[in-house]
Amino acid sequence: MSESTWKVGPLAEASGLTVRTLHHWDTIGLLSPSRRTSGGHREYTEDDIARLYQVLALRGLGLGLDTIAVCLDSGVDPMRVLRDHRESVEAHLAALTGLRDRLVRIEQEVADGRAPTTSAVLDALRATGAANPAAEQAVRRHLDDDQLRALGTHTAALGPAAHYLLEIEWPELYRRAEELRTSGVPPTDPRVRRLAARMDELGALFSGGDRTISAGVRTAWREDPGALSGDASVQPGQWDSLTDYLDAARAGSKR
Repeated sequence: MSESTWKVGPLAEASGLTVRTLHHWDTIGLLSPSRRTSGGHREYTEDDIARLYQVLALRGLGLGLDTIAVCLDSGVDPMRVLRDHRESVEAHLAALTGLRDRLVRIEQEVADGRAPTTSAVLDALRATGAANPAAEQAVRRHLDDDQLRALGTHTAALGPAAHYLLEIEWPELYRRAEELRTSGVPPTDPRVRRLAARMDELGALFSGGDRTISAGVRTAWREDPGALSGDASVQPGQWDSLTDYLDAARAGSKR
């Protein structure tokens, strides 16, 4: 049985997009028709339609086209990422709920004129640690309370997109940069500069453009990469060569 295909016009009409949009996505490599007819006309296949659905779903979460391309080209299943995000949120909510319950018990003891028990206080401290992951503790050493609040506000404003940017695009950018570095590509190469520029764009999204916040987070990454990356096997200094490489790319682009 032959596979169904679509020309750009009918696909635009069926998807609610414009032909111009589909042509643009083709130009930037986000979504291209993968079949040619005997007459040389390009047509979208069923696999292309499946990718189109993923593009529209991720765009609906507020992701930019660059981020969507990285997600899809890295072979990431959007459903898996959404599930991971939901599970992370649920775990955080559970930790906060546990902390709230312990604080309510302590508050009740104080209201009844009783001093909180040592056990209750220790339980609350343990719950506070669960609600504030190691990454937050690492960043806290380099940012004050106002900067942390600003960082949290900007991150929350990104909504579900924040998870994709942090968990997918940012690591992928670093992976690509490391491949170029280990291949001997100089940091002045336009490919490296583009990667560094995109990292800085992401940093600005989370920091609101505050360079002191960005600098603090970068320092936290240098000093405690295991906590920030979630990989306890990563030791301080392990990524210094890559960091220096990207800094050299940034310096070269300013000349």
